[in-house]
Amino acid sequence: MGCGRVGSTLATKLEGRGHSVAVIDQNPDAFRRLGPTFGGQTVSGVGFDRQVLAEAGIERADAFAAVSSGDNSNIISARLARENYGVHRVVARIYDSKRAEVYERLGIPTVATVRWTADRVIRHLTPEGPAELWRDPTSMVAILDVPVHPGWVGRRLSALEEAAGTRVAYVMRFGLGTLPTADTVLQDGDQVFFMVTDEIIGTVAAAAGTAPGTGA
Repeated sequence: MGCGRVGSTLATKLEGRGHSVAVIDQNPDAFRRLGPTFGGQTVSGVGFDRQVLAEAGIERADAFAAVSSGDNSNIISARLARENYGVHRVVARIYDSKRAEVYERLGIPTVATVRWTADRVIRHLTPEGPAELWRDPTSMVAILDVPVHPGWVGRRLSALEEAAGTRVAYVMRFGLGTLPTADTVLQDGDQVFFMVTDEIIGTVAAAAGTAPGTGA
């Protein structure tokens, strides 16, 4: 649902991968973004109207993406697809990050575009500190590449996790990703990637960047 820049890009990419695609938008002119080679179905109407959804084939859909410009429209249509039509793969674009958290708890994956975009831009403008590799759709949890003090080499990773107050997602060793265990010992050259929230980034960076037992 939604044939703006995101919706039209999703539709053409999915069709290019061999999927059958139907696109809903209130404005028929929006379908021009799909281009002349688009072979999917286009349906004009409100994306949470049952008749419109039925015309678009919601009853046989494997997935549904609500990516219009309105948070309310996106979440209503996403909930209809999930709860009334039993579509298993449903995702909604949400501009309000606080709403995104609520809908994630309802079991509907969301992409909070404003907060995620702002965070990415800030990190390009001010790249100091740990490097972010991944952030969840609600923009609450991230994976950071955090520099580790040489004093941690030869010590158990579990001790570093205790000092940092969070878990290590994985370790890059000799160019290969490794899932750590309780017995993993840090080696020289290891890259350590921590699971963090924004509130603890400073604490994690300080703990990892300080020799064990010396404090922040």
